[in-house]
Amino acid sequence: MSRYGVALAFPIWLMLVCQSGCCLVDSITAASGFSHVHDYINKSSWDQDYCERKRKVSHFGGWRLSTEKFTATLPIDHIQENYIREVRDVIFSFVYPAPFKSRVLLVAVSKFGSWAGQLGDGRAHLIGVYTNRFGDSWELQLKGSGRTPYSRNGDGRAVLHSSVREFLGSEAMHYLGIPTSRAASLVVSDDEVWRDRFYNGNVKKERGAIVLRVAKSWFRIGSLEILAHSGELDLLRMLLDHIIDEHFPSIDMNDSNRYLAFFSRVVSETAGLIALWMSVGFAHGVCNTDNFSLLAITIDYGPFGFMDSYDPDFVPNTSDDERRYKIGNQANVGLFNLNKLLQALDPLLAPRQKQLASQILGEYPEQYYKRFTELFKAKLGLLGDNENDNYLIAFLLKLMEDTKADFTMTFRELSEISEDQLKSISIPKEFWALQDVAKHKLFSSWVVLYLLRLKRNPGDSDSKRNKRMTSINPRYVLRNWMAESAAQKAERNDFSEVHLLQQVLQHPFQRQAMAERAGYAQRPPAWAKDIKVSCSS
Repeated sequence: MSRYGVALAFPIWLMLVCQSGCCLVDSITAASGFSHVHDYINKSSWDQDYCERKRKVSHFGGWRLSTEKFTATLPIDHIQENYIREVRDVIFSFVYPAPFKSRVLLVAVSKFGSWAGQLGDGRAHLIGVYTNRFGDSWELQLKGSGRTPYSRNGDGRAVLHSSVREFLGSEAMHYLGIPTSRAASLVVSDDEVWRDRFYNGNVKKERGAIVLRVAKSWFRIGSLEILAHSGELDLLRMLLDHIIDEHFPSIDMNDSNRYLAFFSRVVSETAGLIALWMSVGFAHGVCNTDNFSLLAITIDYGPFGFMDSYDPDFVPNTSDDERRYKIGNQANVGLFNLNKLLQALDPLLAPRQKQLASQILGEYPEQYYKRFTELFKAKLGLLGDNENDNYLIAFLLKLMEDTKADFTMTFRELSEISEDQLKSISIPKEFWALQDVAKHKLFSSWVVLYLLRLKRNPGDSDSKRNKRMTSINPRYVLRNWMAESAAQKAERNDFSEVHLLQQVLQHPFQRQAMAERAGYAQRPPAWAKDIKVSCSS
């Protein structure tokens, strides 16, 4: 059963692994010929020659799966043995995924700093490009499906605890409207995987799991950085042209300034992505170049977290002792990573282009700040422009920081409370987050400024403001305590909370009875402060 991992409807696969730490799978033959798992395994019987003779495209009704986009344009490793090594002069390597040895259970399905010398942890396999009947395409990838030549000293596996978090986290972000990879399915096995989760010498046995995840592209800043660092400039140019041709159709491939245009797009869209993260209180946890997509989507969910109390120093990753990736530093880290991208592009740019690229990078802070302001003005229901809007936003955030007010619910409750209730500073008890902010001695001063500003909204009303604000200020986000509770139950073969959260997070802006009963909009429990999340997964 585990021969084909989580892609339960898929056929025999021939694997390819790329230098970004992932693998590419070539579809061989239609799954409809295998009516039973055992028949499937016997038919395939690890016959590599048979696989290699088959076509590289499979059709399943109205959709298809192909790897030709990669194999036709990018160099492939001629070594087909799967052992850890330094791989040069190629983008992909052929490998087979490692099957689980124990029973496999499908848990959930979705509708759909310094140079480290190594990119990724080499435990992901890229199956190929899925194209649906409407012509939309995504790259399918397995995470936790075994070792590859890029695995360093790792076992190539993922554990159930972190896989539950990734599955729920990526889906939560999607329904919040944040550009992200998606999680298509999650399976768990009884295979033993050993992890030192908090790097404290306490190694414990956990269950192995695999997430099938999808994205428009899995190439990231590090995909280019590693080639520039190793001096493989011809390969760098080849890969960069491939990425632009496939994912940036508005850029003319015959334009000598195409790399500048590409860099400008990545800078602008990365600024926008991080501003969106901040607008929902999301901290990625490990914002290195390997985890920053060239398409500016959220990828590689590890020790992420949605902050409860507003705190610019919030760090979801307990192994980040230097607080490099604290939520308040994400915009700065984005600039750092984009500078690393510029360094990778530098050998391909003419002198004048280098000057222009530096100017483009210099525009990043203003682009980020502009988008951040737009988003937070919308969260406060402000229409039009006013010179004091930035002050009003900063004032509220300072009150929230001082009172340790809940980030998500403060904005949500501002969306739901009436102007008359605010005017009288009469905060009903159900607005518990606003009650916390109201304890600040300057809260009434802020309310006066806020109500005066709302009066300047052209053609607005309390009901219109309420409708507008509740459509962008979520009532439910995937708080750490929710993800932890679901993961702990899953480790005991109870997947009820995974399924509940999956349903709730699909409608984060709508009040839901089942979510209210579960306490998802209430004050986080006391034990939530003790939750620890690290990179080990």
